[in-house]
Amino acid sequence: MAAKSTPRLPANHATFRRRLLRWFRRHGRDLPWRRTRDPWAILVSEFMLQQTQVSRVEEYWPRFLARFPTVHALAGATAGVVRESWEGLGYYRRAAHLHQLAQVIVSRHDGRIPDQPEDLRRLPGVGPDTAGAVASFAYEHAAPAIDTNVARVLRRAFHPRARGAAGQRALLRTAQALLPRRGPSAWSFNQAIMELGALVCTARVARCEVCPVQGACKTGSRTQGLRTTA
Repeated sequence: MAAKSTPRLPANHATFRRRLLRWFRRHGRDLPWRRTRDPWAILVSEFMLQQTQVSRVEEYWPRFLARFPTVHALAGATAGVVRESWEGLGYYRRAAHLHQLAQVIVSRHDGRIPDQPEDLRRLPGVGPDTAGAVASFAYEHAAPAIDTNVARVLRRAFHPRARGAAGQRALLRTAQALLPRRGPSAWSFNQAIMELGALVCTARVARCEVCPVQGACKTGSRTQGLRTTA
C-alpha cells in the first residue's frame, strides 16, 4: 500500500499563515461559540450559521441552547416544539435535520457527538464544511473547514482560475497544506480564515487595500501592482 503523500505547500504559505493569525488575534470578533469547546453547542451554532447572518445567530443561539441544553433534550422533543424554537431563523429544513441528527446520536452513538469528520458526515444535515468545523472547533482536530468564506479566500489567494471539480480538489489540497498540525493552532487558523472571508475578502468586494495577507495573495498582489503603476 502506497504511503499517503503530504500536501504540497503553496508559495508564500508561511507569510500567509503568520499574517492571518496575527490579524485574527487583533481583530477577530468575540463570538460566543468561540468561547466554548462543547460539541453540542458548536454543532448547533454551525447549523444556525448556514445561510444566516452572525448577528441573528448571536441572538438565537443562547435561546435555543437554554431550551435544549443537551443533545438528549433535543432528541426527546417533538417536531412541532423544535420548529417553534427555530421560528425566525428561516430555512426550517436545518431544524428538521438537527432534530434527526440528535435522535441518531442518542440512538446510535450513546449521546456522544462523533469527533472525526468522516463520522460526522454520516449524520443528517452535515456536509464536509460542518463536519470539519465541528472536528476542529469542538475537538481541536487538525481538520480543514472549508465553508463558502474559506473557499473564496483560498481561491483568490492561491487558485484564481480554479473551477469545477478540479478546482475544488485544489482548494482542499491547499487547505490541508496550510493547516497547522497542532490542534489549537488549527482551531485558530480555521477561525481566522473564516473571519477574513466574512469581514475583508467578502463576496461583494475583495478589500485588498486593508487585507493583512495581501502580499501573500495572488489576487491581492496583482491589485497592489495595478495601484502602484497607476
